[in-house]
Amino acid sequence: MKKILVISLLILSSLAVFSSDLVIESKTQTFSNSENKIKLDGGVKVKLDNLTVESDRADVTVRRGNKLDTATFYDKPYAYEVNENKKREVKANILQVSLINKIVRAEGESQSIITEGNTPIVVINADTQEYDTKSSVMVATGSVTIKYKDIDTYSDKAVIIADEKGGLRKIDLIGNARVKQEQNESEGHHFVYNPITEEMSVSGNTKTVAISDDGKKLTIHSDYQQYHKKQNSYIGSGHVKIWYDDYYAQGPKVSVFPDSETGKPNEVYFVGRSKIVQQDKDIIADKIKMTMNPKDFVAEGNVRTIIHNIDSKEEEDL
Repeated sequence: MKKILVISLLILSSLAVFSSDLVIESKTQTFSNSENKIKLDGGVKVKLDNLTVESDRADVTVRRGNKLDTATFYDKPYAYEVNENKKREVKANILQVSLINKIVRAEGESQSIITEGNTPIVVINADTQEYDTKSSVMVATGSVTIKYKDIDTYSDKAVIIADEKGGLRKIDLIGNARVKQEQNESEGHHFVYNPITEEMSVSGNTKTVAISDDGKKLTIHSDYQQYHKKQNSYIGSGHVKIWYDDYYAQGPKVSVFPDSETGKPNEVYFVGRSKIVQQDKDIIADKIKMTMNPKDFVAEGNVRTIIHNIDSKEEEDL
């Protein structure tokens, strides 16, 4: 009875610093004065605001002034938060919840799932994930994979910002980042994706590969790229290089637009002093337009053409 009274007093004194209720349930609760911890066993459930954490075993550290600090949940715990029709779930080997800062940290085989109704809209896997319930910001590190609608990503680190209702506002992918969407794949150092506008930018040694219906690849290398999903268009700048079939082109800036019927990338516009290479011909101009279907190009502005190995070609004709 004395131990239960001590624990109850600790919880009540800690609640004074919260603006909402903290509820701790378990089959047994003991307090270790030497470790300054409340140990919980069997059917552990902790509720704080909209956040609920469940596990078989947990402990809660106690700070000076009998204030509860951090709750640590073991043996593959499960946490969830409900906002209207959206639900955020977190699973891991270990979960730590800061009862003061309201930050959830998942360690070891961590997975977060955001569902809308009964449909999962986001699945995040990583070595560790840290979620701030007040700011709705999650930071995932270590072999991060994200499945969002028709987008699959991989990166060393990711920062995900949600709105007050649990919807996504922004996704940052940092380090060795790759994004796959249908038949298009992109890679670079840093991706920024806006789920609301469906715009994506990528910087740092970027590469995008778009595959047409006939299986041919359009490959774009540049320092920076921006993609608009609704328009299915690309903008690239900084040391732009493009490969398509036997075309090779390079220039300072490029815009890629889709065919009006197929929706696949088809028209490529280079601006600034650019060059297109086809077989033994180099064409240099201020502007170059190339199309994939029909396969053609137009060069404008101070156009210069260089045909390589013309002597050997004449000898072959003889």
